[in-house]
Amino acid sequence: MKRIFLSLIILLFTNTVFAESFAVNNMTAQNTLVNQNISYSDCTKMYNINNEKLFYLTIGAINANKYTIDEIQTANGYIIFNVNKSKYIATIASIDKNNSIIKITPCNNIYYFPLSIISNIYKYIDINKDMEL
Repeated sequence: MKRIFLSLIILLFTNTVFAESFAVNNMTAQNTLVNQNISYSDCTKMYNINNEKLFYLTIGAINANKYTIDEIQTANGYIIFNVNKSKYIATIASIDKNNSIIKITPCNNIYYFPLSIISNIYKYIDINKDMEL
């Protein structure tokens, strides 16, 4: 009888621990996909690379995140892409010979969207900016 009671307590304890762990992991994943107010400063980032390399890295980041590219304008330095039926524009501008800036903003000017959309692009660029093209 003691063995059954002890086994039942252990089973309930491990089930509770795993359930709490699963809930925390799911909560973290959901927070990255939840719409939130984004400040304009989060939408811009400066890099110590030239604008041509940043442009190509941005195209690679959009493609790697499986976002749909709608339009690419190399002369003006912008890319329009789609994420979950929302359009965003990534604009790349040169600051000087070795520095450039990227700005990713929603096309409808409503800054209420998941931060992970732009942070995933920035992470890809950060990881790959030292690679040769």
